Amino acid sequence: MENYEKDYLSIREAAEMFDVKPSLLRYWEKEFDIIKPYRNKKGDRYFSKNDIEIIRTIYHLTREEGYTLQGVKDALKGDKLVDQLSKMEVINTLQEIKTFLIEIKNEL
Repeated sequence: MENYEKDYLSIREAAEMFDVKPSLLRYWEKEFDIIKPYRNKKGDRYFSKNDIEIIRTIYHLTREEGYTLQGVKDALKGDKLVDQLSKMEVINTLQEIKTFLIEIKNEL
C-alpha cells in the first residue's frame, strides 16, 4: 500500500491502493458508517484522507489480523477507533522505516 498526495481518491484509485476490487470498498462503506466518501453530482465516490485511513485500518484488521467484520466493528466503536488509527499510524511509520533501511542496505 502506497502513500498518497491527493486530498481525495476515486474509488478506483483507493481500490488499487489496497489491491482490492471497488465493490469491496462499496461493501465496507455500507457496513461501516464511519466511511463517508464525498459524492459528486454524478454519484462518483471520492475518499478523503480520513476515509483512506479508516479503510487502511479495516483492511489491516480483516486481511492481516484475521478479524471478522463484526470484530472490526467492535474494534472501531467509540474511543477504540482513535486507538486503532493511532496503531495504524505507528505501523505505517515502521513500514516506511523498514523500506528506507532496506534501500540503504541495498545501496551498500
